[in-house]
Amino acid sequence: MKKMLIWGTLMLGAALSPAFAGSGPIKIVLPEEADLLEPCMATRSNIGRVIMQNVSETLTELDLRGDKGVMPRLAEKWEQSADGSWRFHLRQGVKFSDGTAFDAKDVKHSFDRIMSDKNACESRRYFGGMTVTPTVVDDHTIDFKADPVQPILPLLMSLVTIVPEETQLEFVREPVGTGPYKLTNWTPGQQIVLTGRDDYWGTKPEVTEATYLFRADPSVRAAMVQTGEADLSPSISQLDATNAATDFSYLDSETVYLRIDHNIEPLNDVRVRRALNMAVDRQAFIGTLVPEGALLATAIVPPPTLGWNPDVKNFPFDPEGAKKLLEESKAAGVKVDTPITIIARSANFPNVTEIMEAIQAQLQDVGFKVELKFVEVAEHEQYYSKPFKEGRGPQLVAAMHDNSKGDPSFSMFFKYATEGTQSGFSDPKVDDLIKRASAAVGEERAKLWSEVIAYVHDDVVADVLLFHMVGFSRVSERLDFKPTMATNSTLQLSEIKIK
Repeated sequence: MKKMLIWGTLMLGAALSPAFAGSGPIKIVLPEEADLLEPCMATRSNIGRVIMQNVSETLTELDLRGDKGVMPRLAEKWEQSADGSWRFHLRQGVKFSDGTAFDAKDVKHSFDRIMSDKNACESRRYFGGMTVTPTVVDDHTIDFKADPVQPILPLLMSLVTIVPEETQLEFVREPVGTGPYKLTNWTPGQQIVLTGRDDYWGTKPEVTEATYLFRADPSVRAAMVQTGEADLSPSISQLDATNAATDFSYLDSETVYLRIDHNIEPLNDVRVRRALNMAVDRQAFIGTLVPEGALLATAIVPPPTLGWNPDVKNFPFDPEGAKKLLEESKAAGVKVDTPITIIARSANFPNVTEIMEAIQAQLQDVGFKVELKFVEVAEHEQYYSKPFKEGRGPQLVAAMHDNSKGDPSFSMFFKYATEGTQSGFSDPKVDDLIKRASAAVGEERAKLWSEVIAYVHDDVVADVLLFHMVGFSRVSERLDFKPTMATNSTLQLSEIKIK
């Protein structure tokens, strides 16, 4: 029955066609409050689900509902020049929500702002290992030259949110964008309200206004939709997904893992990192705390991402083997008795507390001394991204990483390269492989990414990879909406229809 619910409901959205189209306001309940509404932070899920493509738009976007690949948004078309640079032809007649006109100077400023040292824009991390130079050709044409050449630059541009040229380099509280909605109310701790724009350049969405509410408990979120207090919860737990008329599962692009900080003893010893992996019974979580249908992860990217390597196998659940590795490490002088802290993000995904407590117990069972600390999203980022705090003890940072773009370049540099903002180690071979893979095309690109995946997992033992997730949403019967792989990180209001 569980599998029928999980996979069968994937098709229900198509069957629930509205009798007639309507329009009006809706309410959406999310698990985490937005601590910022800064456009260049929209690649972070708690922010992106509110403003990405709703308030702030990008030049391109990836089609996750069909097979169109990279689609136009603020750029109408693009082409690659003989020198490897890319020319983008911009849409005309577009205005920002403050009434100013959109042009190529806004695009250049938006990209330069992301790369500025005067802020900590999250989208900057996707351009690591390369130098990208934007050049305005005219009001509606802009060139991007990358070194090394980036064959997937149009796809990378799907993460660059466009703001007016006048926008300060430092973070803003009230975003101004070209999207179909503008921010009309933000009461921290209570709600965010987006209101439809009459002067939007594109098709006017059916949702005229969206109010975002925040509740950490997935059962509460599910109940709010059931009672009509909300219309949509993009994230509920499997246990609450009990109504085939309103509850939908979707293939998720999120990977749950523990990032290991290799810089601190005893985690700098590969035997200890192998022992961490062998101590966790991943399979025991499937169908219990983790939805049936989730996959055990062997890479930071999910299948069918380019270069995903089917030959890489999970570490076996082997508590006795883990104990022997710890004993061997201790005999060699490694301080394996040093307490290790798992740092997890509150309400990051359903059952995160129970899952982390279970992993803590499994690690303790083989001899690790493990503490568990839950923090809110803003504090979590301080542990997750560089600069790491000096004087810290050994840490495992529990996180979910989203890659719905189909290419490992959106993950590998900032996760694993020496200069990567969330990398916990330095390995020259990894750096070289990532550099070559990022510049390659076709079969060579897939081959190199496959090699990176195998080496990082089998030899470096970079992380404790856990699960590729399945997500669940509850959608009011008054709405016509089918969740996709992108639902956990973005939620375009224009895709929601009102019956």
